[in-house]
Amino acid sequence: MSADDPNQRWELTVSDRDEDQLAAQLASWLATKVVADEAPRVTSLTKPQAGGMSSTTLLFDAEWTENGQPAGGSYVARLAPEDSSFPVFEKYDLETQYAIMAGVAEATDAPVPELCWIETDPKVLGSTFFVMRRVNGRVCEDNPPYVFFGWVFDATPEQRLEITRKTVEVIAKVHGIENPEQRFPMLDGEGSALRRHFEAQKQWYDWALARDGFRIPLLERTFEWLEQNWPEDSGPDVLNWGDARPGNIMFQETDDCDLVAVLDWEMAAIGPRELDVAWPILIHRFFQDIATRFDQPGLPDFLRRSDVEKLYEEATGHAVRDLDWYLMYAALRHGIVMGRIKRRMIHFGEDTDTDDRDDYVMHRPLLEAMLDGTYAWD
Repeated sequence: MSADDPNQRWELTVSDRDEDQLAAQLASWLATKVVADEAPRVTSLTKPQAGGMSSTTLLFDAEWTENGQPAGGSYVARLAPEDSSFPVFEKYDLETQYAIMAGVAEATDAPVPELCWIETDPKVLGSTFFVMRRVNGRVCEDNPPYVFFGWVFDATPEQRLEITRKTVEVIAKVHGIENPEQRFPMLDGEGSALRRHFEAQKQWYDWALARDGFRIPLLERTFEWLEQNWPEDSGPDVLNWGDARPGNIMFQETDDCDLVAVLDWEMAAIGPRELDVAWPILIHRFFQDIATRFDQPGLPDFLRRSDVEKLYEEATGHAVRDLDWYLMYAALRHGIVMGRIKRRMIHFGEDTDTDDRDDYVMHRPLLEAMLDGTYAWD
């Protein structure tokens, strides 16, 4: 997205595979998964252009008959991206995502979409994928951002506070899952969970940017700040959703803003609860600062730091600790995302390079002000 045009969309569909061919391949694959009187039919297959900055999303309908009765419905398939797509993340472990979603659905009443099948053989569609039931609802649009227009922008301050509340409450449900290390052993490891998470971000930065000479001094300065200000032990670790924010929630199209689906679990991790608490605050400020830069009002009353902290403590009984550190960490993580996206756009001729590599970080002024101690949150 260009800093000169807030209405410009990121074009990040990561596959150019033919839709008719994909539909035929899906139909053949479904025939091995369901007991049908005749071969299943796949129709209305589309690949959304917006959202999903990593894996490929396919929307499709499928129909067949079982014992003479109609079956099927509307589905979503998530595919690991092809190497040629210049992916944002180094690894796409869809088996882990699938297991986490299944575990969250089993342990909570969080509205995880109904999971149907997973396919680990990349030969079927060219990459691994899983399929879930499609859910209808509305989301806080990232692209273009909801701070400029749309249903969230048009909502009342009270309704936006309710969206914040519902977001925090579902985060609290995920954090309330007992014994996360036992339930999700694939996310566990030796030593401190926060240290493992931090080291993984350093490895991701090296893979996404630094190893090819695209070092970003601002991000490296932030790594150093985080090391020098490392927080004290924050208590028992929890399952973190990872990309916890309204943009990954589907809401009913009603004034009460009830949740109908929680999406995108590829960044899930075990660690301090503040990882998830800080993330939606930081991401909203990223969007809000874009609005301010264009002399637009944005939504200064939405996802306020003080509101999120208060609502989280009410929902869990846990006071948030060291949030300045975790907000800085969130800004770093988002900076790596933005840096990789910038590289991807340059790679595909959608953007040009810049001599000042700190400009790869779209929220550069925010992060610089945070490091200088001058950023005002509320």
